[in-house]
Amino acid sequence: MEEETRQAEFGEPFRRFGEWMERAMAAGVAEPTAMALATADTEGRPSVRMVLLKGFDERGFVFYTNLESRKGRELIANPHAALCLFWQPLELQVRIEGPVTSVTDAEADEYYASRARGSRIGAWASQQSRPLASYDELMGRVQQYEARFTGDDIPRPPYWSGFRLDPQRIEFWQGRPSRLHERERFDRADGQRWAVQKLYP
Repeated sequence: MEEETRQAEFGEPFRRFGEWMERAMAAGVAEPTAMALATADTEGRPSVRMVLLKGFDERGFVFYTNLESRKGRELIANPHAALCLFWQPLELQVRIEGPVTSVTDAEADEYYASRARGSRIGAWASQQSRPLASYDELMGRVQQYEARFTGDDIPRPPYWSGFRLDPQRIEFWQGRPSRLHERERFDRADGQRWAVQKLYP
């Protein structure tokens, strides 16, 4: 028999996510913001890669990329995605699904300006996901943009921005002995509440 569904206020899964993220950081987990990002093309063929979570609140979960990369092109053509964060030492996992929208130019500008100089140059030099003849070719492009931007004022490339995933489903998983793991799924019920369901492991 399925467990009874309960209702939760809108902020509950975001608070829990924040608490788990703090636990991962306090525990010294390597790259605690690393997450798998799954996208699909217009024919439904999936692809997945690791990205870094750069912000979250009740509006959603934010990450940045070259919009001309494979993930960028897929998200523009099919604006739905899934995320998975796994903090193995703590045996905690969070899965998140929902539609994506672009962040504002102001948000993208603010985050881009906070990046290290080398990362900002790299955003100009890398034609992400396109064929590369050799690593020397990439380094040549880095030198080209180093010469172009001699000071610290490196503008954000027009093809570089971010996405915000608006969660419609969030699942929290906690590892337990004998693979009798705890799972609890939050499904968006409306703009203010969630339907919460415990799941068999």
